[in-house]
Parts: sequence; structure tokens; C-alpha cells
Amino acid sequence: MEKIWLQSYPNGVPAEIDIDHIPSLVALFEKACSTYADKVAYLSMCKSMTYRQLDEESKAFAGWLQAKGLKKGDRVALMMPNLLQYPVALFGTLRAGCVVVNCNPLYTPRELEHQLKDSGAVAIVIVENFAHTLEQVVANTGIKHVIVTPMGEMLGLKGVIVNFVVRHVKKLVPAWKLPGSIGFNSALATGRSHGCQPVLLVQDDIAFLQYTGGTTGVSKGAMLTHANISSNVMQAYSWIKPVVREGEEFIITALPLYHIFALTANCLTFLMVGARNLLIANPRDIPGFVKEWAKYPVTVVTGVNTLFNALLNNPDFAALDFSTMRVTLGGGMAVQGPVAEKWKQVTGTPLLQAYGLTETSPAATINPLDMGEFNGSIGLPISSTEVSIRDDYGHEVPQGQVGEICIRGPQVMKGYWQRQDETDLAFYPDHFLRTGDVGYVDKKGFVFLVDRKKDMILVSGFNVYPNEVEEVVAMHPGVMDVAAIGVADENSGEAVKIFVVRKDPAVTERMLIEHCRGLLTGYKIPKHVEFRDDLPRTNVGKILRRALKEGA
Repeated sequence: MEKIWLQSYPNGVPAEIDIDHIPSLVALFEKACSTYADKVAYLSMCKSMTYRQLDEESKAFAGWLQAKGLKKGDRVALMMPNLLQYPVALFGTLRAGCVVVNCNPLYTPRELEHQLKDSGAVAIVIVENFAHTLEQVVANTGIKHVIVTPMGEMLGLKGVIVNFVVRHVKKLVPAWKLPGSIGFNSALATGRSHGCQPVLLVQDDIAFLQYTGGTTGVSKGAMLTHANISSNVMQAYSWIKPVVREGEEFIITALPLYHIFALTANCLTFLMVGARNLLIANPRDIPGFVKEWAKYPVTVVTGVNTLFNALLNNPDFAALDFSTMRVTLGGGMAVQGPVAEKWKQVTGTPLLQAYGLTETSPAATINPLDMGEFNGSIGLPISSTEVSIRDDYGHEVPQGQVGEICIRGPQVMKGYWQRQDETDLAFYPDHFLRTGDVGYVDKKGFVFLVDRKKDMILVSGFNVYPNEVEEVVAMHPGVMDVAAIGVADENSGEAVKIFVVRKDPAVTERMLIEHCRGLLTGYKIPKHVEFRDDLPRTNVGKILRRALKEGA
């Protein structure tokens, strides 16, 4: 496809990026730590860490890994929420030349065992709240070294209080036994005395095995190289550079850093601009999240539609001071128009969409950050990125027509770890990645996401996209949350069913169907409505339609 999107690029954003001068992520990290040494890098539970301290502590963690005999290419699993321990372990692992394997702390024993065995991880850092999960499977894995860290271990005196509350008041730490495990601070002390030897890294070395696909089948490890992630960081940096103020931004990170969105956007890209990064350990505690936000002059926030919606439905959120807010970026799932409209009304800042996948490190398209309004698109292909819209046979469709979104660029993964068959299925011969998402490109080059190919509902031969139905239902003032799926129907093959979390308990099935009748073509109108108190979600808050289909 002709690069028609370049005509819509913001001023100052290059058509191409060049990372030939960047050998690895470690080089980017060390430059940021040197440039912004005395500025605050991270804050957690009122405790701050400067870039200089991050540099020193991550070097100590790298020293511990090397003291334990880990060498370049060995895999290190990290299983914790957004705590100060995470960036220290992350950058320490990379500096030791090892590969980061991010693990969701909410994994079941079965899921954790699969990931540890599949990746071949030999060490793990895990917050003590979830140590009982590891205890059940560690003997079946190749894990040789275990660090168990209490939530407050890097918070100084306040950490004693935090740990007491977590363990004894809230009782969030089930009993566990992991013989031979040590604490995080003990590991850092060993690493300091041992010292860290620099490791020669090149662009093709794997930086992350980032697992994906667990909600649709066996979880696969996307091999993301130093070149993949460095490219995406530089692409995102080039995109935000005309708008952000280096050394002055304050970003709030509620999405988990072990997820690719927050990992690349919040942790790595904003590290390059010397931002302060406020870590939210439990974003599901919306009242607590809002209280934390109120303490700081937040300038940038990233999130998913469900997080923005939950904030907007919190009575204290609208009372926050948004005078410093400059950028709000949504991704991970489609941002709904009604949510974006209300966000602008409440905060004064437009909610702009970005799009990507684990396999693209993740950013592939981003809306211009100087846009004043939500436009419904997922943005423009970013620098050095090509988008091709293709039919089921791999043929490119004309501009404006709907097809599968395919992506090519330096940020696209090397492939799936030890799964060449899956890798072959994911790519066309011309190296375009098949995303499984359906969309189109308009005449200005903006990409519009229609839906997941697998989630499409077929009603009497007509395509119905759940996103469209959900957006219409979400317009009803009595609806807090909604998900749409297809269910079997003897007359039409499939029919639309919606699951609704009510804001107003007086809302009825009839009211919602009548609401849809004026906004949707007949075959798109929900035939079934089920009210629920909550909807199943992924670790970042994305609604799991598959789980709803299984129970329907």
C-alpha cells in the first residue's frame, strides 16, 4: 500500500527511524540514567528512586545474576505488580545479558508452570503474595534461583508498615515454602560486592520472551530482540518528541509493567525523556488509585477503555486537578466513543488511541498527539512502519475497504520461541505480520479498527462487529459496561447477545433493545440481554469475550 499516511504526519515526526547507532536497550537505558541522574525516575507508595539510584541498583541486580553463574541468553522470570523492584530487576536482567520473561502475578499454577518450562527460565523474582503459586510447580521447572520479595521491601521504614498491613491486616500472603530462596535486598547486597561485568549485546539478541495468546490457546513466547524494542522505543520517542518536555513529564502507570503496552510506552519510552513515573500496584482499587493521582502533577496517562470508564464512574475522579494534564493515550482494546467524549468533558484532555500487539513490541499506529478530539481511528502507521489491508487470500484490498490489518516494520518480532510452525502461520512471505484484526485505511492514511477477526458475529450471512454493538449500548446513560458476542440461533445461524453491567438498576432488557433499534440496522440489534455484576477481564482489564462465549 502506498504510504498515504505520511501526508498526515505531525510536524517534526520523521518518515523513517535509524537505530544503527543503538547496539541494545542497555545503551538507551544507561544514556537516560546519565542524562537525568538526579531526577526522580520512579515513585511507589510515596517512596522515590532517582535515575542514579536505578542505575546503581540495577547494576547490583545484574551482579547477583552473574554471581549465580547466569550468562548471556539465560532467561529470568519476573512475577510482580508495579513495584520499585520491577524496574530494578528488569534493567538488571538486561544488563547481565539475560532475557526477561514477564509473568502475570495472577497466573494459576498450571499457567505459570507452562511459561517457566517453555521459556527455560533458570531464575525468578516473585512478590511474596504469589510465592505459594510458585511453590506448587517449581520442582517441575528448570528454576534454580528464587528471589521472594515482600511488597514493601524497597520502601525503607514505610515498607515495614506496608508489609505488616499486607501480611497481617489484609491477609494477602498465603503461606509458602521455597527452600533456598532469598530476599531482594539480600540479592542486591551480594551483587554489589560481586560487581557487574559489562556484556556485549547486539541488536539481534533476544531481550524479552513476551508471552501472548493465553486467552485463545496455548501461550506463546514472542521473541522480541533488542532491535525490536529499541526500534519501537525510538519510533514512539520520535512521535511524542514534538509534544513532550524532556525532564519535565510525569506519567502515571496503572497498567502492569509486565504487559507489553506499559512496558514499552511507560517504562522504556518515557524513561528516554527523563519522566517521573508513578507506579500503581493495584489499579483495580479505583478509589486508592484516585487518591494516589491526587498527590501529584500528572501530565501523561495511558490505559485501556475499561480503566478510563472505571475512573469516570468514580465520584472523586472529577474533583482532581487536571490543569497539568497534557496527553491521554488509550490502547489494548478499542476506546469507545462515549468514554472518550466524557473523558474530554471531565479532564479537558482528548483521549487518543494507539494500536499494536505483543508481536509488534507493541506500537504500530498512534494518533497525532496534537489532535484536539477523539476521531475513532487507531492512528497513523508510525515511522518505518507499513500497514497493508488484505483479504482472506492475502491480496491487498483497495483503500477504504475492510480486511485484515497486516504490519511490517523493525519492531515486528523475530518469531515465536521454539514454535516455527506458529511463526510461519503468522507471517506472509513478504514479511507482513497477520494481526487477526479487521480494519481499513481512510484517504488520509488513518487506520480504523473494526474488530477482532475471530470475534466477528455472522447473522444471516451479514457481518456484525461486537465493537460497534458495544459502542452503541455504551451510549445508554444507564450502562456502565458491556460486551457483545454471537450465540447460536436456529433461524439466523448466530444472534447478538450482550452482557451488561448496569449503572442504573432500573434499566431493563426492553429499554436497551429499544435504544439499539434507533441506532443499529435490524440484524445488528441484540436479541439477548444478560445483566451481570461484573465481566471477565484480562490482567489489563480487557473484557474476555471468549470466556463469555464459553459460558453462554
